[in-house]
Order: sequence, then C-alpha cells, then structure tokens
Amino acid sequence: MNTTNPMELFQAEAPEVAKAFNDLIGAIVASKGLDEKTKQLIYIAMKASNGDDTAVKFHAMMAKQLGATKAQVVDAILVSLTVSGIKGVVSCLPHVVALFDADHG
Repeated sequence: MNTTNPMELFQAEAPEVAKAFNDLIGAIVASKGLDEKTKQLIYIAMKASNGDDTAVKFHAMMAKQLGATKAQVVDAILVSLTVSGIKGVVSCLPHVVALFDADHG
C-alpha cells in the first residue's frame, strides 16, 4: 500500500508546477470576496461532486478549524447531489461525520 502524500509527491516530481499551483491557491485564499470558511465549504462541495474523499477530508478539517459546523459541512456535501449524484455523498459523508463525531466520542 502506497502511503505517500500525493501533494508531497507532486512537489517532489514537479517542483516548478507545484510552486505555481501553490501560488495560485495562495492568490485565491487571499482574495476578499468570500470569507475563508465559505471558501472551504465551496471546496468541499466541488470535491464531493468529484467523489474526491481525500480532498474532502482535508478541507473538512480546515473548515472545522475555521468554525464550520457539522451541519454546514454535511450540507456542502449534499449540494453535490444535484450536480453529480450519490457518489460524492456516499464516499465523502462518512469521513465528515467521523471527523465531527470524534469530538463527542
């Protein structure tokens, strides 16, 4: 089983492209049209729409640190239903529920 962090691998294999990508992410984060929590919720919805449970886990942790509630993150995932069906919900929702329920277990 490969446990290499995909972003670390990206940076190692294509450092210039990874830097450009990180600079783009930094510019998006720095824009002021939306607050950081809202941006994370949007990322969660987009990534869930693609069934990208790894990204959803990462962005859910970030959203939680920014004050997002379990209900907000769950709703962000549920929004993907109308765009791409059930795949994102069933692949991403368990991780989010576990993340928030871990505080109460």
